[in-house]
Amino acid sequence: MFGRRATAAAGAIVKRAMPDLLIRIKKKTDGSAALTCTRADGSVTWQRQDGQLGRFFPLHDLTHYAVESSLGFNQAFFGLVADGWDMSDFGKESTRGKAPEQAFLAELIVGFFDLERATGVIESVDAFNEKIVTWYRDNDRPVPTFRLAEDDIERIRAVRAEMFAKWRALPPGEALEIPFDRSPQPAS
Repeated sequence: MFGRRATAAAGAIVKRAMPDLLIRIKKKTDGSAALTCTRADGSVTWQRQDGQLGRFFPLHDLTHYAVESSLGFNQAFFGLVADGWDMSDFGKESTRGKAPEQAFLAELIVGFFDLERATGVIESVDAFNEKIVTWYRDNDRPVPTFRLAEDDIERIRAVRAEMFAKWRALPPGEALEIPFDRSPQPAS
């Protein structure tokens, strides 16, 4: 009896569902980095980040993860990659057309956090929201109704701090893997 149970249990394979996107950032031994994203369907897009880009972009990409996952943004960078966008589709006119407004908003928020990291000046939620409104007005774009709340900022900072700690602890030659699943309801 025991032998049969052990055999049946050993034969059962538990398959974990693939996330919408598996983010993999490799810390290369030469100081460069590589971002690889594997979609649920198994397709892959990747980008090598050399020199100073290898020091900047892993933290920028981890900030994207913190912002998008904390705010439930489904149509920003990682959500678009999960939908099939290639790394080369960003930052220029592409065959995909214009990125959704949520992607612009996420990039703006990530940029504010990058500036905070670079300067050491920690901004208030009111300052973040004022910068959002000012950027949209200065660029003659309709101002979104979206506003950050204090708990949004705290959640983003906590996730980002956790991701940064994992990245800094990662030995050269190793990779940090982070599952990214889109929220059922996109943030408005």
